[in-house]
Amino acid sequence: EAGVPVAKVLRDALATASHLGGYGPVAGSAELRAAAAGYWARRGLATAADDVVCGPGSKALLYGLLLSLRGAQAGDVAIPRPSWVSYAAQASLTGIRPVYVPIAGGSEGGVPDPDLLSAAVTAARREGRRIGAVIVTLPDNPTGTLAAPGTVRALCAVARQHDLLIISDEIYRDLTHVPGADGLEDLDRPSRAAGAAGTAGWEFLSPADVAPERTVITSGLSKNLALGGWRLGVARLPGDFPALAGLRDRLLGTGSEIWSAPAAPVQRAAALAFGESAEIAERIARSRHLHGAIARAVAARFAAAGADVPPPQGAFYLYPDFAAHRAVLRRRFGVATSKDLAALLLRRHGVGVLPGSAFGEPDEALRLRVATSRLYGEAEWQQEAALAAGDPAALPWIADSLAWLEGALAAITAG
Repeated sequence: EAGVPVAKVLRDALATASHLGGYGPVAGSAELRAAAAGYWARRGLATAADDVVCGPGSKALLYGLLLSLRGAQAGDVAIPRPSWVSYAAQASLTGIRPVYVPIAGGSEGGVPDPDLLSAAVTAARREGRRIGAVIVTLPDNPTGTLAAPGTVRALCAVARQHDLLIISDEIYRDLTHVPGADGLEDLDRPSRAAGAAGTAGWEFLSPADVAPERTVITSGLSKNLALGGWRLGVARLPGDFPALAGLRDRLLGTGSEIWSAPAAPVQRAAALAFGESAEIAERIARSRHLHGAIARAVAARFAAAGADVPPPQGAFYLYPDFAAHRAVLRRRFGVATSKDLAALLLRRHGVGVLPGSAFGEPDEALRLRVATSRLYGEAEWQQEAALAAGDPAALPWIADSLAWLEGALAAITAG
């Protein structure tokens, strides 16, 4: 959960569209597809409405894409290690073999190391198999980091060399936050990604900017506007590239048989959201600020406890590594796996995290996926106050949660 309430303007839009009861086109309404095309165009990616396919969440679109690859883009699919739990699960459900490839440098989450990806493709060929696609996430869940532009370019070069389709999951794109930023100076920062003043070297680069002829983008409103329960996703498949045009037709065939069309009232409100009015843009910017501020505050607590945690750059996730405390955790609590560590934090201290093994990591790696967005408060007024605050970590209920976490970490890491 993104941890913030639905914006009133979107609630009103949904309410006024409640009379819409027809199925509508499988690809989504013309209004929504045009709005989504405009969303990408404002980020430097020329997009026509006919390039857009909408579905009941980006998750459904990802699954539909994997189903559509069978036969046409036959082969295995490469995914980063670690990566979001559904990539491997969905691939397996469709009969496609997921091939884990470690992330670049061990810290650029969401993108397989390009050299290791090339080696994996070559190794698969020696085994008589083929890797036909690679999935990337920018920014990343579970690590909360963003792959550097150079890494994205290198990945695209490997994809061209080996004729791989790239599926770029950019559901968190608008929640990319500048490392170390303070205050609200990023409120008006274009999400295209040039970055705010004083953040040289930081940039969001989509594979579609580099290799548009082989890149499909999936996105939605679940994270930037906290609309997970509305189930609305969009995919961009530029029709001027034959391979992607054919994939679009297969995706529509898949969607027709599985979900028929996204919910019509939700599509009407989603069109407003993708239109990015000033009110919507500010809501997203404040969400981005909140997620970044609290992720950095939580990261500081893990770092102070001696965990190795990559600085958060996007979404509301952290990926701390407790390898430095392996001996202490084993001796005091019998912790040998990330699952053991997650259970220890939950049962003794009420801190809920996910083990790294859920994201494709070896069992013995003591890494955890930490989601910070539940710290904003349970009540809507608390969440709205967190969105409005310049320093949300100072709000009493958030400060109390941070103090609780600090105590829990100290308790399990003390020698």
